[in-house]
Amino acid sequence: MTYIALIASVLVGIIIVFGLKPSFKTVQLLLAFSGAYLLSITILHLFPEVYASNKTNIGLFILLGLLLQLILDFFSKGAEHGHIHTEENVVFPWALFISLNIHAFLEGIPLAHSQRHEYLLWAIVIHNIPISIILGTFFVSSKISKRNAVLFLLLFSLMTPLGSLAGEYVQILTHYKTEITAIIIGIFLHISTIILFETSKDHKFNLLKFVAILAGMVVAYLA
Repeated sequence: MTYIALIASVLVGIIIVFGLKPSFKTVQLLLAFSGAYLLSITILHLFPEVYASNKTNIGLFILLGLLLQLILDFFSKGAEHGHIHTEENVVFPWALFISLNIHAFLEGIPLAHSQRHEYLLWAIVIHNIPISIILGTFFVSSKISKRNAVLFLLLFSLMTPLGSLAGEYVQILTHYKTEITAIIIGIFLHISTIILFETSKDHKFNLLKFVAILAGMVVAYLA
């Protein structure tokens, strides 16, 4: 069921971007909801899990996760938190695509051993939908054919399940499972806080975004 849910989340994004063709404002609201949900799950469930292990230097690994996501952002241009600039007839963005796949693979590793598996799974699923829409939107505006765009998105959908498989069967990943979860916490903190706290145009209060953020937090708390 874990793998099905992860792949289905990207498939939902594919259907939305090619079938419904949502507006940028709609995608931003979905992103705000997912960012709030991701941050809430991280604080309410993942933080207690890693600190309950009583291992030293957990904070250091969280900081390493923040730095790692900063490096990935350099190549992805911030697509993980909605910063993607589409241009007509652009070539395939290999750096962006590879960076997003690395990000997706890494966040799947803790799924294999997390005590809060269900919470982490749904956080990733909800986060994957707007990211898939953003990536698909870029493909639509580029030279890539619709068939190839779908194939690349399907490849992207396999990265998190592959990360989960690696976390389960690769011994070194299993041995350092708590440290890896802490790194993922750092990645989640970076992504979710940027989504939530970057200012709107002209620093105006955005009521719809606030409602989406509040809904994401409430749903995460009640889950």
